[in-house]
Amino acid sequence: MTDVESQLLLIKRGCNELLIESSLVEKLKSGRQLRIKAGFDPTAPDLHLGHTVLINKLRHFQELGHHVMFLIGDFTGMIGDPTGKNATRPALSREQILENAQSYRAQVFKILDPERTEVCFNSVWFEPMGAAGMIKLAALHTVARMLERDDFSKRYSSGQPIAIHEFLYPLCQGYDSVAMKADVELGGTDQKFNLLVGRELQKHYGQPPQCILTMPLLEGLDGVNKMSKSLGNYIGIAESPKEIFGKLMSISDDLMWRYYELLSFLGNDEIGKLKQEVTEGRNPRSVKILLAREIVARFHSQDDATDALEDFEARFQRGAIPDDIISITLASAPIAQVLKQAGLVASTSEAFRMIDAGGVRADGEKVSDKTLVLRLGEPVVLQVGKRKFARVTLT
Repeated sequence: MTDVESQLLLIKRGCNELLIESSLVEKLKSGRQLRIKAGFDPTAPDLHLGHTVLINKLRHFQELGHHVMFLIGDFTGMIGDPTGKNATRPALSREQILENAQSYRAQVFKILDPERTEVCFNSVWFEPMGAAGMIKLAALHTVARMLERDDFSKRYSSGQPIAIHEFLYPLCQGYDSVAMKADVELGGTDQKFNLLVGRELQKHYGQPPQCILTMPLLEGLDGVNKMSKSLGNYIGIAESPKEIFGKLMSISDDLMWRYYELLSFLGNDEIGKLKQEVTEGRNPRSVKILLAREIVARFHSQDDATDALEDFEARFQRGAIPDDIISITLASAPIAQVLKQAGLVASTSEAFRMIDAGGVRADGEKVSDKTLVLRLGEPVVLQVGKRKFARVTLT
């Protein structure tokens, strides 16, 4: 793809907003290699598929021949991103940040070409800046402008505390674009304010303002809330092939197309053909299998994808119990407590929700009684959802 129209088609695939498109067209027409930036604060050791939406878009820019800069916010990670938070976010230690950063590097190169990716750390320019430099940076923005940001405004009006250091985060993210001379910055829809700060700071420092490409926040397995570890609706890219495959097969048919658009490397024409085939009667399940195989192969291997499919079919088409089921002995307790102690749910409230939804089985029989106490001394296979099993004996 060399012509501008074709490049734009790929760049805008799945995007929420492009600011300013006419400016990006001019940059593309120049024929030069553009500098494309996306930043990630290493606040947890593992990435999930929601994170890869931006990384996939970076890959698109790589395919078009542009220079991709993967920024690891080892400095800003110690501030803590306040975006979308209704309380001050705890900062991480330098040791935690560096450990997580190493994990990020290993994971992103399953998507990006390491030979064509510049990995940057923002401590490189912020640590030499010192206190005096940070104060000068803070002088470039007003409190009134900061309070235009939705989450700050809501917290301020409701009397919830906002720490002064939280105002520094958008400034630091914006200054990253100055230091990196970014032509385009990618971010989630929740990052738009911070990305715009980058444009303003670049103007102040005499640089052409970057274009902004915002990507939607990928819905998690529930199809409603954004993918999040804290909500338990995520697919971690470091998870086992069988776990990734099973989780992808559990999503709704409608959500499948959203995942295809934002996660698959198939072209728009290929995805359109699959949609047409489903409209004409093809079973959506077979199309979902194609997606699950693609994602598992990306983060593991083709052989792992084949094994995961065989395991899935054995487990769910023929009702087989997995070979690697754990066997544990627990003290007698109501079913919700047993499910939690067996590691099948995160909390008793989740257990209650799964029972209400008909998602809990004991030896293949659906559990509907939330006060159920299993018999002592008799092993029972407990199942939550489609993928979680444990053989439990109560004493």
